[in-house]
Amino acid sequence: METLDYNIIINAPIQKVWDLLWNPETYSQWTQFFEEGSTLKSDWEVGGKTYFLDRNGNGMVSTIVSLDKPNEVVFRHLGTFQNGVEDTKSREVMEWSGTEEKYFLRAIDHATTELRAVTHVMQEYHEYMDHGFHNGFELLKNLAEN
Repeated sequence: METLDYNIIINAPIQKVWDLLWNPETYSQWTQFFEEGSTLKSDWEVGGKTYFLDRNGNGMVSTIVSLDKPNEVVFRHLGTFQNGVEDTKSREVMEWSGTEEKYFLRAIDHATTELRAVTHVMQEYHEYMDHGFHNGFELLKNLAEN
């Protein structure tokens, strides 16, 4: 596993950046660089269920292990979600189950926010994650500042 760290300074208040990150419409916009048509379905409860899904409704099942809106959310990935079925026990899933994806927002001042994401991935996904986060965060910055 590798730990990857991404950050960007956005000239917008922390609450606006948080809202753009997780609003269903804007979430699909900035995450298009990972997968076109990406959606997030979450109960936004610590220990609850969160689904990171592609346009076909397949993807990952996760849980929130830490939540402090609008400063932090930490997701722990538990397994896959395919055709309405969760897999948290197969050998393939167990290789990466328990990895985390963490988002930290810090108000530099009332109108500027630092956004940081830290994620754990298998080495073969390094380039994919770089592409998604670098391009996604730039798009998010443009949305927030314009």
